[in-house]
Amino acid sequence: MGLNGIFQYFVPKDRKFFPLFEQASANLIKLGEALIELVNTNDENKKQELNKLIEDLEHRGDELTHQIYLELGKNFITPFDREDIHALASAIDDIADFIHGSANRMQLYNVKIMTPPIKKLAELILQGCQDVDKAVGELKNLKNIRVITDSCVRINSMENQADYIFDNAVGELFEHEKDAITLIKYKEVLAALETATDKCEDAANVMETILVKNA
Repeated sequence: MGLNGIFQYFVPKDRKFFPLFEQASANLIKLGEALIELVNTNDENKKQELNKLIEDLEHRGDELTHQIYLELGKNFITPFDREDIHALASAIDDIADFIHGSANRMQLYNVKIMTPPIKKLAELILQGCQDVDKAVGELKNLKNIRVITDSCVRINSMENQADYIFDNAVGELFEHEKDAITLIKYKEVLAALETATDKCEDAANVMETILVKNA
């Protein structure tokens, strides 16, 4: 291995991973915003555009996740434990996957009427994405620990609220929806949305672990 190759192992740690994480978390906000637009429009052409945008953003998230995994294999020095880098990248990728999955189910199942629980879960997902992004932005120096912990607390609260909305919405479906196919369609969409909030909590849990180990 040449000198340049050896030097690559010792490039200052914040020049590799943190920019990738920040790009990935910023991408989540774009996904959350597109989801909000999707559930609040009745324009079918606009829906198609937003579904395509969400798909493209999810692919961008996949690329960033893959790049983080590649950097893990190439770099000897990492800013925090390798398993935590992998876990955080996976959690952020999962959020993007389930936002895309939610939008995809709406399209595939031809869900036309966006119910209040669907809209509220979309709002909570965006809130979670914003807090993930805020916390990720503070990981590079760990000086503003309070910002990270406050974001994680808000994410945990958001996820609890999402659980409540999901449970009540499914209960209402079983009580009032007489068409079994419609019931299944809405339950699947609600489940995907609620899982996206779970994945935000997973990301928060990883960042709390990083704080415990490194702060």
